[in-house]
Amino acid sequence: MLIVHAHPEAKSLTSALKDVAVETLRAKGHEVQVSDLYKMGWKACADGDDFTDITQPDRLQYIVESRHAFASGTQSPEIEAEQQKLLWADAVLFTFPLWWFSAPAILKGWFDRVFAFGFAYGVGQHGGERWGDRYGEGVMAGRRAMVIVPIGGRAPHYSDRGVNGSLDDILWPIQHGTLFYPGFEVVPAFPVYQSDRMENENWGKVRADLKDRLDQLFTMPTIAFRTQNGGHYDAHQRLKPGLGAGAGGTHIHLLQSGDPVETVPRPARTPR
Repeated sequence: MLIVHAHPEAKSLTSALKDVAVETLRAKGHEVQVSDLYKMGWKACADGDDFTDITQPDRLQYIVESRHAFASGTQSPEIEAEQQKLLWADAVLFTFPLWWFSAPAILKGWFDRVFAFGFAYGVGQHGGERWGDRYGEGVMAGRRAMVIVPIGGRAPHYSDRGVNGSLDDILWPIQHGTLFYPGFEVVPAFPVYQSDRMENENWGKVRADLKDRLDQLFTMPTIAFRTQNGGHYDAHQRLKPGLGAGAGGTHIHLLQSGDPVETVPRPARTPR
């Protein structure tokens, strides 16, 4: 298991949840690695220092250099180390607070740098109804991912009619666009609301609920995102007519009862 942790304070609720996850998973016999980004001093900005061999020194084209570096083994050592942790893990947990409707910048920078061209994107056949090994396929296929996200606001604020919008929509860029994209099977998020006003008596319940969720990490249903290459999208990667009826927004990209069976197999892995 890999835990990618993004909070600057070791005594925070977010860090306490990370510690519970480590303790619970190790007690169940899992091997656990932790990438504590603030403790590591992780560089958030993607730039030319990410590559030890620049092919075009006069003008940085990050995608071009990322592709070359991954293919030639000239990525910075810290990027390659994180990629190896991902390949080792059978599940990845992301622990971070919800800041301005997203993750802290340091975690965004981890994705920007670690999810390199040729590793997490830009892979597979591109053409016709198939446009790469993505959205259900890719290097992370067969692995599970889950976000553990403390939130300062109240749960009703993040409901379907809440003023902040539904949490599913807020987390869509992370869960669908970042995790499902390279193939992760995404377990529903574990939010903790009113995290900055939690009383001691409530911590026991949150801790117990997280332990229970981790017990189900490999058995509970994952979010039913449609796979890109499973037959539901056309040559322009648009959802085919007749699918998504009765749903709106991003929810049309969730499998619904009565949909045709997807043709993309989902590989299984034995958890460590």
